[in-house]
Amino acid sequence: MRILFQGDSITDAARDKRNYHHMGNGYPKFASALIAEAHPDTDLEFINFGISGNRTCQLFDRLYTDGIAFEPDIISILIGINDVWHRHGSGQIATTDLQVETNYRAILERLKNRISVIHLKDGFKGGKGIPLGEGEAPVEAEVVPQPVEAAPQQNSAEAPLIEMLKYATDLRSMTQGRGRFESEFLRYETVPFETQKKIIADASK
Repeated sequence: MRILFQGDSITDAARDKRNYHHMGNGYPKFASALIAEAHPDTDLEFINFGISGNRTCQLFDRLYTDGIAFEPDIISILIGINDVWHRHGSGQIATTDLQVETNYRAILERLKNRISVIHLKDGFKGGKGIPLGEGEAPVEAEVVPQPVEAAPQQNSAEAPLIEMLKYATDLRSMTQGRGRFESEFLRYETVPFETQKKIIADASK
C-alpha cells in the first residue's frame, strides 16, 4: 500500500527533498510510524511531497507530477495556512476565501474516483490555530474510500494542427482535468481547394 503525504511546510517539515521517502520532522513522520506499527503485516510505502510555502493553487499545479503520477492508494492533504497568512503584511498577493475554496474543490475533484483521500479535520492543537510540532499528530482524521476507477484510456489519432489549438482546454473539460495528450508533426498535406480559395481571398484584402 502506497500512502502519500501532500501539503505545505507542516507536511514538508524539513524533509530531505532528494529522497521522497524521507518523512521530515512533522506529522508524516509520526503518522507513518503509527500506521506501520499498527499494520506490521502490510507492505507499506510512505512518500512525502510537502513543499514549504506552498498555497492551494501551487498544490493544484503539481498535483499530477507530485501525486497522481505515483498512483498512491491513499493521499493525505494538509494545506491552506499560506493562503491565509499572506493576507497579513507579507507583501505578497493575497488569496481570497473564494479562491481557497475553489482551489481546494478543484484538488479534491481531480482526485475523485482515483484514490482514497484523508481529510484532516483538525491540523492544529485543540483547533486553536497552533501549528503541529514535533511529537504531535493530527487531532482527528477521516479516511474516505473512493470507488476504483476504470483503466485509463489511450487513443491515437491524426488531426490538422489548427484543430489542436483549443484541444487542451476541451480535454481538461471532458476529463475533469485528468486527461493529457502529446502531439508531434506527422506530414504536410495539400489544403483542400475551397480552403485555398478562402486563404487567398483573405490574404488579398
